[in-house]
Amino acid sequence: MTRGLVIGKFHPPHKGHLALIEFASKQCDELIVSVSEAKTDLIPVDIRISWLKKIFHKQPAIKIFGIEDNFDKPELPLKERTKIWADVMRKAYPVIDIVFSSEAYGEPFSANLGAKHVLFDSDRKQFPIAASRILKAPFQHWEFIPETVRPYFVKKVCFYGAESTGKSVMTKAMAEKYHTAFVPEVAREMLTSNTFNREDIIAIGREQTARVFSQAQRANRILFCDTDVITTQVYSRHYLKVVPPVLYEFERMVQYDLYFLFEIDTPWVSDGLRDLGSDESRKNMHRIFKEELDRRGIHYITVRGTWQQREQIVTQAVDLILSE
Repeated sequence: MTRGLVIGKFHPPHKGHLALIEFASKQCDELIVSVSEAKTDLIPVDIRISWLKKIFHKQPAIKIFGIEDNFDKPELPLKERTKIWADVMRKAYPVIDIVFSSEAYGEPFSANLGAKHVLFDSDRKQFPIAASRILKAPFQHWEFIPETVRPYFVKKVCFYGAESTGKSVMTKAMAEKYHTAFVPEVAREMLTSNTFNREDIIAIGREQTARVFSQAQRANRILFCDTDVITTQVYSRHYLKVVPPVLYEFERMVQYDLYFLFEIDTPWVSDGLRDLGSDESRKNMHRIFKEELDRRGIHYITVRGTWQQREQIVTQAVDLILSE
């Protein structure tokens, strides 16, 4: 049996990495992919391994493992440096016949390991990308990020506030403008009236949360969300006089990158569910929504004015977050 080895940080995995692994897997009976873990890594090794396992789940001959990178000595010449690597790899894995790499370390590392070396795309003509460049500016190199990895970098934007302030319309408009997915306010899909119980509100919170994760898989760099689970809590407290604790658990599962708080300077429109249309009710609910963000220390951008003014406020902030 011929056993191959590919080593790297895969921080994050990109399409060049995947091509290398595919190339290597075709030339051996078993391929070990060794994912290095360092304390300074921004992306936990468990997440990187899970991505690779998901991508190659139909190829059982590709074995993916993590290894703690606490042995490297970058100050040494490459020959001596890779001898340390080889000693560690020899203890960690079965006998390796071929090392596959795109790097200068490949040849001395293979020699120290007593294995053959096969070079792949060393001049980066096929895949002109490096993981460090993706980590620094993922949206500028989006085409090189595998679909499985992209949700990690997707920016989640929440349109938040009292009823009848234009959140749903803005959500769909922005998703269309930025050619991406969006999350609707699922309560509107699940309720036909404002008569509901504890189980109903929990189901709404659960589905609102689940929809964020599922739509993030489809999103193009940014995901627009019409409300969040804080909103579910607000309405649970208003209508049921209680907030089921599980709603706070759902809230902790999703971290939004940007909040927009919509002002109530729009006409109130009845739609069969809305019943808080008086000036007093609207002001009270707006105050409650704002207090929930303030209490959590969540930064937000206020959206007010005409539709054009509101769209401009949102677009400027979104363009900024996509450029960073």
